[in-house]
Formats: sequence, structure tokens, C-alpha cells
Amino acid sequence: RFAVSVGYWKDPYIQYFVRQAKERKAPEINRGELACYYARVHGVSYLIQAFLKKTECNCQIVNLGAGMDTLFWRLKDENLLPRKYFEVDFPMIVARKIHNIKSKPPLSKPIMESHSGDSLLIDSHSLDSTRYSLVGADLRFSSDLEEKLKKHNLDTHLPTLLVAECVLVYMTPQQSANLLKWAASTFPVAMFINYEQVNMTDRFGQIMIENLQRRQCNLAGVEVCRSLDSQKERLLLNGWETAHAIDMMKVYSFLPQADVKRIEGLEFLDEKELFEQLMQHYCICWASKDSSNL
Repeated sequence: RFAVSVGYWKDPYIQYFVRQAKERKAPEINRGELACYYARVHGVSYLIQAFLKKTECNCQIVNLGAGMDTLFWRLKDENLLPRKYFEVDFPMIVARKIHNIKSKPPLSKPIMESHSGDSLLIDSHSLDSTRYSLVGADLRFSSDLEEKLKKHNLDTHLPTLLVAECVLVYMTPQQSANLLKWAASTFPVAMFINYEQVNMTDRFGQIMIENLQRRQCNLAGVEVCRSLDSQKERLLLNGWETAHAIDMMKVYSFLPQADVKRIEGLEFLDEKELFEQLMQHYCICWASKDSSNL
């Protein structure tokens, strides 16, 4: 929310989900982290848009652990909605999101505009419309997840993009392997995008882990975040045909130079070395399974 408010990228919807902090920004968010968020948003968006264009939007997206993400509304504005867009998170998070959607017309109106047929299905832990579904489920139990998604008209024959941003790292390696295996075996044509930590065995990675532990935040799956190779290996071992992984410094170097110059002018970056270290400890991985040669 803060990054959007100072102009890193445009997101007219995040204000309806996250209240603006009274202070200028949380003291622990530094300029390097904002640039890292920026690279993450652009990197993930780039892959999503490539998938939507390849499939000509005749596909579905499943956003795993979506939280207060606003991608559905932004895709609708860009006329890039897939056939159906699913979001999954813990029932408590979903209940909060549904409350925001119901009480804020700029969020509910786009869902109604893209809906056809009977009235919307909505209860405290799920919302189902023609093009958008919000499902309360625990990703650690894929049979429960599949059952709930199918109840909301998941079509396993459609090309499917699954997105997980800082999600798998909070599960044990076995739990995330089960989720990846389920996705690879359920959809004949699919792509999986994963954004999370990498290179976590060095000193900088250890300090990150200690800082998170101090905030009672346990990275149960951090052992898979050893390297870019271990990230790719996990995808390939769990049924995906191809896998790629690059760190965020690499992503940053691919961004349009004019845009990088613009964001670097927003706030003075005083600790370039710290920024580079941070960027080398996050990565974007993507894997595919493609029986129809997309």
C-alpha cells in the first residue's frame, strides 16, 4: 500500500483492503524492500500476462494464498480476465476479504459486471460468481482444496495458471511437494509461478530467518530455499516438465531502464549493497506442463 502511495506502480484497489499507516511508513520497510516489491509485482505480472496472451484468456488462474491481492480487478481493467479467476486462502482471511468486497462498491461492482446468470453465491467463507471465486481452504490438504474448487466450477481441462507468492515457504517441504504434485497431476496444461526466498544458507539468509523468528514467523519450508537449483529441483521432482528460477536482481536487470530510473528517483537508495543482497535472497520460479504445446 505504501509503495503504491508513493508511485512505484499503480493499483487503485489496494486502498480498499489495506488502511494507510498513520506514519509515513513502517520503520522496518526500507527503500531496498520497496524496489524488491516493485520487481516482484512486475516480474510476476509479466509471466501472468504472457500466459493470458498465449491462451488468449481461454484459461483459468488459481491464486494460492492470495491474501488481499487485487489482481482480479486490475486484469478486468486491462480487459485480460481469464475464463475464471480463483483465489484461495485461510477461511479467516477470506471472511475479511468478503467483508471488504461486500461493503465497498469499487470492489463489488466489477464482480457483478462480469457475472452472468443467477444471483451470486456468497457466505461467510466463500464467494462464487461467473468469473471470480474466493475460497476458504487450507493449502496443506489438497483433497479438500480440490473439492472446494470443483464446487466453484474449476475446469481441469482448461489451461491453468497457479500462482503462489511467499506461500510455499510457510509449509513443510512435504506439504508443498504434495500441493505441487496435485497441481501437476490435475491439469494437463498448466503453469506454476512461485515467488519466495532463495540462497538462505548464507549469513544474510540466516539473519533474515532470525529476524522473522523474532516476530514469531516460522519458515517451515526454508530448506527448499537453499539455491535456485533446489527451487527448480522441487518443481521437476513433483511432476512438472520444465522449470526455471531467477533471483530478483536478475529480474530487476530485465525491467525497462526508463522505469527503473523513475523508481530510483522516487526515494534515495543509500545502501546499494544491502539492496543487492536482499534481491539475491528472493526469486521467481516458473514451471510448466504442456500437453497441447502452447
